Amino acid sequence: MATRTDIPHLRKTKNSAQLVVKGKPFLMLPGELHNSSLSSAKFMSTVWPNMSAMNVNTLLGSVTWEMIEPTEGHFDFSELDKVILGARKYDIHLVLLWFGSFKNAMSTYVPQWVKKDVKRFPRVHIEDAQGNLKTIELISPFNKRAWEADAKAFAALMRHLREFDREHSTVIMVQVENETGLLGDSRDRSRIANDMFRQPMPEELLTHLQRKEELHPLFEKRFPELRNATPGKSTWEDAFGRDLIDAEEMFMANAFSRYVGIVAAAGKAEYPIPLYTNVWLNFDDPSTLDLSGVPLGEGTPTVAGGGAKAGVYPSGGPCPHAFDIWKYNALALDFIAPDLYLHDYETICQQYRHGNQPLFIPEQKRDDKGARRVFLAYGSYGAIGCSPFGIDSLRAEDTQLTYTYGLLKSVSKHILEAQSNRPEDIMGFFFDEVDEEKKGKEEWTQEFGELEVTVNRAFVFGKPGPGAGMVIHQGNGKFLLIGKGFQVTFKSTNSKSTFTGILHSEEKTVDEHGDLHTARTMNGDETRSGEFYIMPNDDPDYGGFPIAVTIPARTCIAECTAYSIEEAEDDF
Repeated sequence: MATRTDIPHLRKTKNSAQLVVKGKPFLMLPGELHNSSLSSAKFMSTVWPNMSAMNVNTLLGSVTWEMIEPTEGHFDFSELDKVILGARKYDIHLVLLWFGSFKNAMSTYVPQWVKKDVKRFPRVHIEDAQGNLKTIELISPFNKRAWEADAKAFAALMRHLREFDREHSTVIMVQVENETGLLGDSRDRSRIANDMFRQPMPEELLTHLQRKEELHPLFEKRFPELRNATPGKSTWEDAFGRDLIDAEEMFMANAFSRYVGIVAAAGKAEYPIPLYTNVWLNFDDPSTLDLSGVPLGEGTPTVAGGGAKAGVYPSGGPCPHAFDIWKYNALALDFIAPDLYLHDYETICQQYRHGNQPLFIPEQKRDDKGARRVFLAYGSYGAIGCSPFGIDSLRAEDTQLTYTYGLLKSVSKHILEAQSNRPEDIMGFFFDEVDEEKKGKEEWTQEFGELEVTVNRAFVFGKPGPGAGMVIHQGNGKFLLIGKGFQVTFKSTNSKSTFTGILHSEEKTVDEHGDLHTARTMNGDETRSGEFYIMPNDDPDYGGFPIAVTIPARTCIAECTAYSIEEAEDDF
C-alpha cells in the first residue's frame, strides 16, 4: 500500500494545508476541461501543447462511470491510461473528476445497466408545480445497492491509479461526484424517503452538531434553535422546523453526504491521495451576485449563480449552511471546494476556508476578471489552486491567464513559502475595469509588522486601468510586489513615527530556480518621488499629459523597502 508521504498528499501549514507532489510543495496553476474532453486521448493530443503554452501545470477532467464500467464487473481503463501518458509527456498533472452517480444534481453519467434497472437502482421522485409525482434522472441517495455499486467502481478506479501512476504522480487529486444535490424540489418524495423523513434525526449527527464548538457561521445563523432539539426523538422537522424547506434540505444533505462519504472511503482505502467534492453554490441575496457583463436571459442567474431556494440550487449539496453535515458524514473527503462564478469572490473564499480547510476553486470564470481574482485566492486565502472552467477552448495567445500563470509560476517558490510558514505576511488583491456596472473594492489595506500597507490602482493621468497582484512581506520592511496595475503606500503604525517613506526599490527578474535578481534600481518618477511604489499596467493612459512619467509594465516583480523615522522636538 502506498504511504501518504510518497504520493500526492496534503501537508499541514501554519493555518491550513498545502499540496505536496513528489516530496515538494506544489502550487497548482490549473484549468478545468470541458466535460467530454478527457474521454478521448486523440482529442487531448490537440490540447496539451496549447495548455503548456498557457503555463497551465494541472488539468481537471472527468472520468465517467459509464466509460470505465460499461458492463457490470468489467472495467476498461485503456483510454484513461492513454490520457495519463499524454499528460506525462507534457509534464502536466491531472485532477480527475469522478462523474459517478451524481453530476450537476443528476445521474446522467451512470452506465446503461444502472439507468435501466429501476428495481435495483430506484430513482428520486419530486413534486411538480401541480403537486404530481414526477420521476427524474437521479438515483436515490437512500439506496444501499446504488452506493455499493458506485463505491465498487470508484475503488477500482483508485486501485488502477495506484498501480498505473503511483511512481509518477501524474494524477494528484480526485473529485468525488460533481455538484451533488436535488433540483426541482427540496427533497425526495419517494416512499422510502417519506418514511425516513418522519423518523427521528440520526442521534449521533444531532449530538455532534449540538456539541461542536465551531459550526460554520452560516449554519449557526440559519439554525440557532438546533441546540434545543432532543437527540433520538426530534425529527428533521422538529430540529430544523422554522422552515419546512430547511428541514428537507438538511435531510437531503445527510443522505447525499453519507452516500458520497461511502464512495470516497472506498477509493481512499485503495489509494489515499487527496479527495474532495465540489458545490453548486446558493445565494440568499441576489443583489450580492456580480452580474456585470452577464446577459440576463431567463434563468441565467439561477444557472450560474445558484438560487435562493433549495431545489432551485441543488438541495442537499455542501453549501456553507450544510457544510458541517457534509464534514461529519464524508470523513474521507479532505475538503469541500466551491464552484465560484458570480458570487462575491472574497466572501466565498472566506466561507470555504472555515475550519482551516484548504481552499481549492475547481470552477471559476475564465475571462480577465477571473484571471485577476486568483491573486486574491492564492495570496490572502492560501489557495492550492483556482481553476477556470472550459480552458481547452481558449488559445494561449488570447487569454490573460497565460500572463497570470506565467508570473505565478515564476514566483511560486516565494508564494508557497509564505502560504506555509507566514500566511500573515502575504496579501492578494484585484481591481476590475473602472467603468463596470458593479464596482468592486477600490482599496486593500493590511498591517505587516509595524507598517500599514495600502494598495490602490496604479496612478495615471488618464483613465485608470484594471490590476491585480500580491504583496509579500519579507521582513524588516522589505516587500516583494507581484503583478501590475496597482501602487503601494506605506504608513508606520508606531504613534511616535513622524514620517514613512521608501528606502530603496528595485525591479526584479527571476531565474529558473525562482531566485530573484536586480533588473533596475527604481527611484524618483517610478516612486512618485517616494510617495508610493507603482506597478504599472502594460499601456498606462497618459491622458494627454505631455511627459511620459509612468513607465509600462515589464517584469511585474519588484522589491521595495519602506522605512519610518521618529523625530524629537529639537529635530524640527
